[in-house]
Formats: sequence, structure tokens, C-alpha cells
Amino acid sequence: MRMELLVLIIGLMIATVLAIGVGDRIRLPYPVLMVILAAAAAFVPGFPEVQIDPELILPLFLPPLLFATALKTSWSLFRIRWRSILLLAVALVVVTTAAVAGAAWLLIPGIGLPAAVALGAMVAPPDPVAVESVSGRVRMPRQLTTVLQSEGLFNDAAAIVIFQAAIGAATAGKNLDAAVVGSFLLGAAGAVLVGLATGWIAKQLTIFITAPLGRSAVTLVVPFAVYLIADELHASGVVAVVVAALEIRRTSHPEAAEERVTSRAFWEVVELLVTGIAFGLVGLEIRQLIQDERTSVGGLLLPALLICVLMFVLRFGWLALLVLPARRRGKGEPPSGMRDVAVLTWCGMRGLATLALALSLPATLDDGSPFPGRSEIVVVSVVVLLGTLVLPGLTLPWLMKVLKMAEGPERVAQSERELAARAQKTALGALQASDLLDGVPKDRVRWVKGRLERLHTELAGSPDYDDDDTDRRNFREWAIAVQAVALDAAREEMIAARAEPGVDLEAADRVMRRLDLRTLLAPE
Repeated sequence: MRMELLVLIIGLMIATVLAIGVGDRIRLPYPVLMVILAAAAAFVPGFPEVQIDPELILPLFLPPLLFATALKTSWSLFRIRWRSILLLAVALVVVTTAAVAGAAWLLIPGIGLPAAVALGAMVAPPDPVAVESVSGRVRMPRQLTTVLQSEGLFNDAAAIVIFQAAIGAATAGKNLDAAVVGSFLLGAAGAVLVGLATGWIAKQLTIFITAPLGRSAVTLVVPFAVYLIADELHASGVVAVVVAALEIRRTSHPEAAEERVTSRAFWEVVELLVTGIAFGLVGLEIRQLIQDERTSVGGLLLPALLICVLMFVLRFGWLALLVLPARRRGKGEPPSGMRDVAVLTWCGMRGLATLALALSLPATLDDGSPFPGRSEIVVVSVVVLLGTLVLPGLTLPWLMKVLKMAEGPERVAQSERELAARAQKTALGALQASDLLDGVPKDRVRWVKGRLERLHTELAGSPDYDDDDTDRRNFREWAIAVQAVALDAAREEMIAARAEPGVDLEAADRVMRRLDLRTLLAPE
């Protein structure tokens, strides 16, 4: 069994690489392709059935994926997006849970109210990884992407708390009460403390460890450790992982160029493979879930589709209500129009959390009787997962084209040019404040300014002088010192820019990466 699991994981890794290649050519997100491919493979006669402990799915896959996504954000983003976080990641999850629970209670006989609430919590949170993978393929405007990211990083926390409370009430034969609100608030507060403490400890470890690869290894351990610690303390592991990632990114040092380059490449590979394996398992488990539940799938398709449509309509209406307040604030914060509402609605894709919660449903109650409506809940959750993930994933490029929402390459590059100019200006200011340009011939000063104006070229070398070899060596040493001062100031400016509200974080990360690469390639 262990060998079969190992072969399955390796096969999913290979399939992920192939899905990425196919997705790039046909402009479709590879997580959706992985779900389709794995689901199709699972129905092939003779395909091995591999059972994975449901309790391991969230701790294995959710922490690294949340951590990788949170590293791309910042505290400043959450300071300016706190309204959307509360309204989408918390309030909309609660409203969706209540609406789906009411619909399920009416459409599925004998399900019981606590079990219906559990179903609502299972299908309420959109998946941040799926959304990010899809949005990157269609050049979605960065403002919309950041809204989806901030929503996706926290909505699992609210959904998991509601789900656990509903399951506890159902198995004990009790009704839900207001204690779930206190549990959520207490768990979130404890998770923030755990995340901050873990982020501080991780930063001390990276200071102690000098090897860049060792520092990257620390960041791989952190998401799993903080998730398990928070879970053991009955706090939210989701919130703890996000806070730890934000704190680690906040305390990044300007001079840690090699660490940033190594860590970014490391996490890009980890995120890619873990995403592929996770969504491959989603596809594989779909068949097993349906087969294990001895119920008529056909008879549940209509209720499941009705619930799926209800979720789209509810999300659309909720987002539409946010348009007017966003326009009143006048800061360009989405959703600022119905086109934004349509795209954000279509990107409410369910994924890993929905599957993991469906797998974790208990088979019996505390008195030994069958869990009410378990088969129906599982089938409905699978249909909702497929309806909100595969259909939008395949049609989002078409929707973006129809709405003319795709962000052109010129607009994307403009943010990078503005930040690059800011970095160059800061670098030149740092040189002028130093003594490196004092008494230097004007042609050399012009050379420095010319090199600083070309951000994408290497800041090294020398102009043609007819001086002797000694002067050439002196000039090279001087040029290296000039470059070190300029790049240090530019990197520090990019870290400061990343903490400012309204800055395009992706553009800032790209400019910082170029600066880091130039630092690593500079002569010593």
C-alpha cells in the first residue's frame, strides 16, 4: 500500500508537469486540468484505489499552499482590505453557509439542521490556490486578484470553525448555539499570537543559519509547525499560517538578496507540485467518495445543481451590494462596477478545503446510529466542487475576453517602470549622500547616472579610458563600491514600497528580484 501511494504521488507530479505544459498551450489553468485528468483516470477499470486518511489532507496540503500565497501579500494589503476581508472571508461565508443549509434542509429529506449547516460550511469557502492559478492565465487586473487572495487566505478559518461546531452538535444530537461565535473569535485571536511568535522564532533561526538553502528549509518547516501548534491549542491553523508568513516577509532584510532569490525559486517549485498533487487527489477521490456512498447520484443531481446555482446567485448579489460603498470611498477598491462583480463571482471556486471536509464527515453519531444524510451531503459537495471549479476554470478566459477585463502588458509593465524609477532615484540619492562621488570627474558621474537609468543591465564594467592599468583597477574598485551603495539603497526602497498601501506587490517583487539578481551577479 505504501509503495502504491509513493507511485501515485510520483505519477501526480509527472502529470502536474504535463498539465502545466498543456495548460500553457491551450491557456487553461493546470489545477482544473489535473482534476479532470485524475477523475478520468480514476474511472479507468483496474486503476488502483488509494485511501488517504482524511485527517491528513488539510495538515499536509493547506499549510504550504496558504504560506506560499501569503508570502506574495503584505500587512499593508490587509490594512487597506480589512473591509473586504470581513465582508467576504467572514460575513459571506456565514451567509452562504446559512443559505445552503436552508436549501439543503428543504431539498434533502431527513438531513437534519446541524448536518445541513455542516454541508453549508463545507461548500462556503472559495479556494485561494485555484483562483490564483486561474487568474494568472487570463491577465486578471491586480486589484481583483488581491481581493480574491485576501478573501481566500482567511475564509477557510470561518468555514472550518462552523463545520466543526455543526459536526459536534450533530453527533451529540444537540442544536447549534451562539458559542460558535466565541469559538471563532477566540481561535482567531490565539492564532494571531501563535503566528506572530512563530514568525519571530523563524526569523531568529534564519539569522542563526547562514546557508541560503538552510534558510529556505526553515520556511518549509514553518507552515506545518505553526498549523499543528495552533491546532493543538484549539486556535485557527489557517490564520496562524497566514500571520506567520506575513511576519516573515515583513522582517526581510534588504541585504538578504541570495536568500530571497533562493527562497522564491524554492517556493515556486513547492507550490507548483503541491498544488498539482492536491488537485489530482481531488479528482481521484471524487470517484471513491461517490462509490462509497450507497445512494443514487442521479436523484441528487437536481438538488445539487440548485444549491450550486444558489451559491453563484448569492455571491453575485453580495458583491453587487458592495459596489456602492466602494464607489463612495473613491479609492478604486473593487468591486467598483458590475464587470468586477461578474468576474469575482465566477472566481468563487471551491477546492481543497471542500474535499477535505467532505472526507472528514463521521459515519456515525455518538449513539452509533448513521450520520443523517451523509451520502447526500458528500454527493452534493462533490457536484458543487466540480460546478464551481471546472466550469469557471474552463470558461474564465472567455468571460474575461467578453467583458474586456484582461489587463494589457503595457499596463502591467507601467507599475514596474514606476517602481524601477523610484528605486533608481533612491539609489542616486544614496550615492550623492555618500562620499563616493566627491571629486570624481564629470564623465565618471555621467557614467554612474547612465548605468542607474538602465535597471535591466548589469551595473559593472568601465568606459574606454586611455589610463594605465593601475587607474583601471582603481576605477573597477570604485565602480563596485558605487554599485553596492546604489543597490543596497534601491532594495531598501523596494521593501519600504512593499509596505505602503496601494503599491502593486507583484510589480514590487519583480523589481526586487531584478535588484537581487544584479547583486548576486555583481563582481566582488
